[in-house]
Amino acid sequence: MSLQRETRALLVAIVSFLVLYHLPVGHPRFDGAVTEALALTRWYAREHVLLCLVPAFFIAGGISVFVSQASVMKYLGAGANKVVAYGAASISGTVLAVCSCTVLPLFAGIYRMGAGIGPATAFLYAGPAINALAIILTARVLGVELGVGRAVGAVVFSIVIGLIMHFTFRRDARETAMAQAPLPEVDDARPLHQTALTFAAMVAVLVFANWGGGSSGVWGRIHDIKWLLTGIAAVGIGITLVAWYALTWWKPVVIAVFVGLALMLRSGDPITAFTVGAVVFSWALATERGDLRDWFDASWGFARQIMPLLLAGVLVAGLLLGRPDHEGLIPSGWIASAVGNNSLGANLFAAVSGAFMYFATLTEVPILKGLLGSGMNQGPALTLLLAGPAISLPSILVMRSIMGGKRTAVFLGLVVVLSALTGIIFGSLVG
Repeated sequence: MSLQRETRALLVAIVSFLVLYHLPVGHPRFDGAVTEALALTRWYAREHVLLCLVPAFFIAGGISVFVSQASVMKYLGAGANKVVAYGAASISGTVLAVCSCTVLPLFAGIYRMGAGIGPATAFLYAGPAINALAIILTARVLGVELGVGRAVGAVVFSIVIGLIMHFTFRRDARETAMAQAPLPEVDDARPLHQTALTFAAMVAVLVFANWGGGSSGVWGRIHDIKWLLTGIAAVGIGITLVAWYALTWWKPVVIAVFVGLALMLRSGDPITAFTVGAVVFSWALATERGDLRDWFDASWGFARQIMPLLLAGVLVAGLLLGRPDHEGLIPSGWIASAVGNNSLGANLFAAVSGAFMYFATLTEVPILKGLLGSGMNQGPALTLLLAGPAISLPSILVMRSIMGGKRTAVFLGLVVVLSALTGIIFGSLVG
């Protein structure tokens, strides 16, 4: 081992020892922050991993196996039609009601299959930012002005961020090679409608399983039957896999039996049934051969790369910022007092804070409601709405492993700067 590596290891050991030696164990705020970190991570593991990330991993794995690289490059590659590529990426969030973490496996799937950095990052921002239900809830709870500002800002941001990322890294070796390569002819072995219907069923499972409550009208009625719709979509997946992908016919029956037993033994608990279904579904794919086994392997590969970083990020976010209505190491009063005006500093603070905080889908609305009640200005409120749901500390860690530190830093900087500038303009107009 070289002297440099030995020195680095010694410094890490010394710093680690000093941190452990001086841990303020017994101090109320520190003890409370540790509790909040563990509580947030437990909640994330129970609710978000099961219903959001597990379906997302399967969708991402399916993209890498069942969607040809030629298709991705034709519609999202560096040399693809810009109107089609950025148009499709910018409206993706209206279909995918996902948070900044759940969109990562999907982003990794299309990026590794040849999507250009521009369309891929447009999708990365739009996926969690342009959530139709979240925008409607924002308008109803926080006011029409914030709802409209969020909707317009998110759509424009996704395109602007994607274009800037494209021009910034257009001379990158990967981007140059894809741009100079002729667009391949799409020659999928499986008809397009079969792949499209299979992915539509998987997206339906993701969307309906995570459909939020608290709404009236059509949205509320959908929530009342969300698990029925989720089950119908799951049955659709089983039918397509047997009919078009050569899945052994009796395996979907086994999955249904185990799900039914879980519902009976757990008094109709849908979360347990969903978990059992995911485990048995994994077994069904892992014991097949060919594309179905490759699908499981690809999905597991995404999970193995992404999950440890996400959980570590959630743990740190909980330690620093706590949960809604619960404080971490950083007092919430500091945040509220720092965003009480529409200055550049207040908006930058809101943008940076939002970029590192973790917001589950729709939770940003009640959090902003409380901050506005504590004196937060409208400008920083929109800044937080544009920066917070789209990016977080856990997602930053994963993005770095997917597209590298330089691209991640530029993406993060664009989100922060554009959000802050938009917040200043919005605050000046409505103030």
